[in-house]
Amino acid sequence: MDELTALQRFAVWVLPVLFAITVHEVAHGWVAMKLGDSTAKMMGRLTLNPLKHIDPIGTVLVPGILMLVGGFVFGWAKPVPVNWGNLGSPRRDIALVALAGPAANLIMAVIWAIMMGIGLNIVENTESWAYPLVLMGSAGISINLILMVLNLLPILPLDGGRVLGSLLPANIARKYALLENYGLFVVLALLYFGVLSWLLSPPVNMLHGIMSQIAIFIGD
Repeated sequence: MDELTALQRFAVWVLPVLFAITVHEVAHGWVAMKLGDSTAKMMGRLTLNPLKHIDPIGTVLVPGILMLVGGFVFGWAKPVPVNWGNLGSPRRDIALVALAGPAANLIMAVIWAIMMGIGLNIVENTESWAYPLVLMGSAGISINLILMVLNLLPILPLDGGRVLGSLLPANIARKYALLENYGLFVVLALLYFGVLSWLLSPPVNMLHGIMSQIAIFIGD
């Protein structure tokens, strides 16, 4: 996508980013509801309307800047509210609610791979008007895989941190939970020093290769 202008790059990335972040959060709320907590539903957060989930910094500013400068694009939305006390088996269910987000991103990556494959097929057999669909499919694969792998890092308040906390002994988990207020600063520091890209690139590139093969198979 290096040949695209900043405006074209924004147009390609904006829908995949919004859907990736929105569906990720809705998945948390939906699984929480199935496990006994309807807080997200009562607060109107079980909706695919991105306006209900947008965080000015995480959904707009950070990914917008990264799109324009061509960096490692990622972002976040306002967390869906979950009352852990309403869950039937809190320690198990916290992990299930947490894993719902990355699982949704994986499913969306597959869907975008299919869309990319359809675009490739149209481009090959007709005209290049479908090329934006190919680019958007590639962007959709990338942002969903990045969000999936990023959220699986064992850093609170990321989903991987929730899973780790649910697996630790109760006394250690309580101490670990105290680190949550510093999690965002840890992630931003990892990004600034280039460690985040170093951590995420190998699994993201491997999975992106698999998704690209799916797209090529469909495109043929």
